[in-house]
Amino acid sequence: MAKESLVVASKVKAYIKSKEMMTSSDALEALSDKVYCMLDAAIARTKANRRSTVKAQDL
Repeated sequence: MAKESLVVASKVKAYIKSKEMMTSSDALEALSDKVYCMLDAAIARTKANRRSTVKAQDL
């Protein structure tokens, strides 16, 4: 099952374009995968600290 994208494609593309670059067709999926990994690590850290709220410090 494919994961739902966690990034707003238009915002990401606009940011990259503002830096005078182009966005490849697979870049958004890769970015979303990175976000999933970051969130999974933050959730693990939160649980290890016996909390239920993910905080900026967990990222």
